[in-house]
Amino acid sequence: MKKVLLAITAALIAYLLLWPVPIEPVAWQAPTAPALEGQYAVNRALANAEWLANHQGEGPEDVAIDADGNLYVGYVDGRIVRFDANGANPTTLTNTAGRPLGLDFDPQGNLIIADGYKGLLQMSISADQTHGELTVLSTEANGVPFLFTDDVDVADDGAMYFSDASSKFGPKMKARDDVLEHGGHGRLLRFDPKTQKTDVLLDGLQFANGIAVCPDQSCVLVTQTGSYNIIRYWLNGELAGTHDIFFSNLPGIPDGMSSNGKDTYWVALYAPRNAMLDSISSMPLLRKIAMRLPSFLQPQPAQHAFVLGLSLDGQVTHNLQHQGADSFHPITSVEQYNNTLYLGSLTQPAFARLPLSTDSGGEEHE
Repeated sequence: MKKVLLAITAALIAYLLLWPVPIEPVAWQAPTAPALEGQYAVNRALANAEWLANHQGEGPEDVAIDADGNLYVGYVDGRIVRFDANGANPTTLTNTAGRPLGLDFDPQGNLIIADGYKGLLQMSISADQTHGELTVLSTEANGVPFLFTDDVDVADDGAMYFSDASSKFGPKMKARDDVLEHGGHGRLLRFDPKTQKTDVLLDGLQFANGIAVCPDQSCVLVTQTGSYNIIRYWLNGELAGTHDIFFSNLPGIPDGMSSNGKDTYWVALYAPRNAMLDSISSMPLLRKIAMRLPSFLQPQPAQHAFVLGLSLDGQVTHNLQHQGADSFHPITSVEQYNNTLYLGSLTQPAFARLPLSTDSGGEEHE
């Protein structure tokens, strides 16, 4: 019996140390996560979020709102569905046959879709508003195909800024793999509809995710899920073509982001930071071992809804949270329309909305 136990133990150790995994982790040092206190204090502001279109589909990652207040989402099965302003009366407009993630409208009223599998797409809507026609805009840049087209924001001049989260790991492999590897496979890109050209603005990003064009069109922001920060790329002026850190050391794992076009950037945090994941950031071998563990033993995101509002100079203005299994989590996108926030989720069977007010719960920082 003792020999059997020794053999099993040896086999288990060999498996944990040697079994092939798809990642080659790069050592880095995660910054110490801010405590959830003060400007990040836990609260119940998002407990008031109203779930919309429940069980109409799975994983409405992003919500786009047209000029009439109609709501558009993309589901895991590829459907693009329009709802009226209160989340009722669904109309399936098209199916990308991929995984629609980020959504935004261009100046002509076409829906621009960042599809994880299919690339950057355009959906024109029929005159009778009953169906959409898809056009592929871009699938590669500098000879490197997009493997994880993630989010898109359209500038006032029609230029489309979007992210390829990872040129190595596609949606089937999940964001976790790219984050665990920390190999810098993400890119910030721009598609010019006039020239039909796609430019790489930044590469080497750590799971490039949410995109937000600055209200004055002078810059574009991109979240780095794998580095817990937000990068700012300057589009014009003396700093044009350069980039800097707009916000560092977020208290959670950043996902989608947006601008309200005036004074606030909204940032969806997938979950608060995971202490175990941060603690092994500088230890590639342990990150390989973590990937070999059964999924239920791997670091898991907390059941915690989390949204931050940031001023144009990077100060926290809103802290909206809700802990627990009944919270609307994980939140992967935030869009403001008038005085309401619309929340998307990669996994929930619904999207949500939250009216904004100075007493909407949690903390509002002046």
